[in-house]
Amino acid sequence: MNAVLRLEQATKCYGRHKALDQVTCEIPAGVVFALLGENGAGKSTAIKALLGLIQLDGGRAEVLGLDSRHDGAQIRRRVGYVPERPTLYDWMTVGEIGWFTAGFYDDCFLPRYQQLAGQFQLPLDRPIQALSKGMRAKVSLSLALANDPELLVLDEPTSGLDTLVRREFLESMVDRAATGRTVFLSSHQITEVERVADIVAIMHGGRLIVVERLEKLKAEVQELTITLADASAEPPLVSGELLRQRRRSRQWQILVRRADEASLQALQGDPVVSSVESRTPSLEEIFVGYLKQGEGAAAETRRDENHVESRSLS
Repeated sequence: MNAVLRLEQATKCYGRHKALDQVTCEIPAGVVFALLGENGAGKSTAIKALLGLIQLDGGRAEVLGLDSRHDGAQIRRRVGYVPERPTLYDWMTVGEIGWFTAGFYDDCFLPRYQQLAGQFQLPLDRPIQALSKGMRAKVSLSLALANDPELLVLDEPTSGLDTLVRREFLESMVDRAATGRTVFLSSHQITEVERVADIVAIMHGGRLIVVERLEKLKAEVQELTITLADASAEPPLVSGELLRQRRRSRQWQILVRRADEASLQALQGDPVVSSVESRTPSLEEIFVGYLKQGEGAAAETRRDENHVESRSLS
């Protein structure tokens, strides 16, 4: 299946800061793709690069088979996009901004926009400057959806929406993906993302540290609670990708991905282990685990760089 979105070794720097650092991924059609990361992780930069709003310093970005560097205007005509802070013409009414935007699309745009505005209970005669933050978000969503785009890109789309509208909107994104459309969702609302996402990516410090189908990710990650017979003893090693571990008296909590079954069996028979409990963590817990792992790797890299620099100076 051809990728709807593609980044290949994408790099973007602002001064000495790397907003994107060799980011590579492909997203197929008909999925809800969620990009997660803390503030400054590079999520919005990746979105802007894909839409041709900024130019990469290195690598390549493609959307719907078009090169983001050269075909940005064409991409934006085919994509529905809601930025984190939408810019609207405040002096227009809700109805007027729909009529104005319809001039860039086919004849179906305006009727669909008016239908969506009705579903969101937006008053067509009210000036945008008189709207609340939540209602402005609904205007932006209506404009993005009215063209029935092949790809919908949403950067923090539910900010300002009340709980019921937020839930209904996200559920509609699942229905949209079921028709073969693709939804790219960047959000801090990890609990909401967990309900709707097919594929999850986690960014940290400009790097993409995991891209995986959510179902597979949750099946492979487990939290082990190991209770030791002796509080001074160290827990036996568990083979797998260690995301996080912490100690509470005689208990160790270990978040691990792809734990080796043989090492788990060995834990049960280890004389220093009183008991082992396992559970499937939430996406938020997995997210935090990967961030902690990323912070540790970044700190190790900085130590190595400082060591090399100090050697070169000496």
